[in-house]
Amino acid sequence: MDETAENLVDFTLETKFDVLSQPTIEACKSRLLDTIGCLAGGFNHPVFIAARDFSERFKMETSATILGTNVSASPDMAAFANSVGIRVLDMNDNYRVKSGGHPSDIIGALFSGSEMGEKSGESFLTAMVIGYEIYCRLCDAVDINGQGWDQPVCGVCASALTVGKLIGLNRKELLHSLSMALIPNMAMIQTRQGQLSSWKGCAAANAARNGVFAALLAKEGFTAPSMPIEGRHGLWDIVGKFNWNIKKGLSPDRILKSDIKAFPICVHGQTAVWVALEIRKKIPLNAIKSIHIDTYQRGYEMMCSDQSRWSPSSRETADHSLPYVVAVALLTGSVDDDSFTTEMLRSTELSDLIKKITASSTPEMSALHPKSMPCQITVALKNGSQYSHSLNYQKGHPENPMTKKELESKFSKLFSKFGSMEQAEEVINLIRIIDHLDDVSALIAALGKRS
Repeated sequence: MDETAENLVDFTLETKFDVLSQPTIEACKSRLLDTIGCLAGGFNHPVFIAARDFSERFKMETSATILGTNVSASPDMAAFANSVGIRVLDMNDNYRVKSGGHPSDIIGALFSGSEMGEKSGESFLTAMVIGYEIYCRLCDAVDINGQGWDQPVCGVCASALTVGKLIGLNRKELLHSLSMALIPNMAMIQTRQGQLSSWKGCAAANAARNGVFAALLAKEGFTAPSMPIEGRHGLWDIVGKFNWNIKKGLSPDRILKSDIKAFPICVHGQTAVWVALEIRKKIPLNAIKSIHIDTYQRGYEMMCSDQSRWSPSSRETADHSLPYVVAVALLTGSVDDDSFTTEMLRSTELSDLIKKITASSTPEMSALHPKSMPCQITVALKNGSQYSHSLNYQKGHPENPMTKKELESKFSKLFSKFGSMEQAEEVINLIRIIDHLDDVSALIAALGKRS
């Protein structure tokens, strides 16, 4: 018997809306608003356009909507397209303990599940909370990233179980859905090494797609290997035995502990940008001789250790480059989608500034991570003096949360690239009352009202 898999399934089946605390419900609403804002902001990104065009060619009797359009596709391909849109700007939420990723990546799958099955706002939010708990507690339990496995491993499990719940799978079918999602889809972290490709923004979407597909297979009666986690050659054999600490009766709270990003960059660069922006207020750029960034080991590994991070040639690499995002913040006073244009990537002024930057990890900062995400930047001035600024928690971290007004401001700025402010207000208002909606298709329809 695979006890871990059974615990995951029992938790999924037994968790109901009425056990969710009000802070958890509000956290769901804020993450959903943030996620839809990210999708709207990335709507015209070439990779999202390509994903939509590709996905809408795949249709079946049962379909789901590609968000922001009036076009439908097969539920798995709609989940893929929508999750590409959620992820493509690298601005959706984050959760990181022993390993980490972006739990809101599963929301593209949840919209497909809702259109196929349980349609109420309560059902959607319940599935969302369950998905976050499954995803985040795997991040709590084991460092899969350090062993070469990527975050879609978390997402495919969460998607398969939550979509399965929405479409009414029974206990046995959910066990098959989980197994058919996990065993064929162990994603490698090679996705995030070297010069990064467009697949960086698609890997989690592929997990959403495969989670939906696994749930559909289970619904059709397909069976799967019985020991996906604890069996010989199962997940424990690959990453080591761990306690995925989930069982029925658990009060879910992990969604409250996810970060919301302020900038469209890797989470490990968020604090550094805030520090750089503060330095820019105090020190003229032409007074700076050199710049040194101190960070924690994981941040250094992800954003500094590869040579590609010091000479990025693609947007995907640049938004995972600590010297690049710090240089952009110092040079322009902001880090947003315009920071990664071809012109900016080729800017000699920017590349000259990057040449002044060095970086290192410190044992002290490494010891603080992941509870905090510290950074200190020290600038040496041409007059021989130095100036330093540091920060432990970036804006959007649970210890330094965005206010409701700041979150809605982020949403409105992203949404302005997609639709009108009247449409944005309609979406905001629908999310505020989503737990009272009989059918979340009202929200889907509101996103499709583009002129």
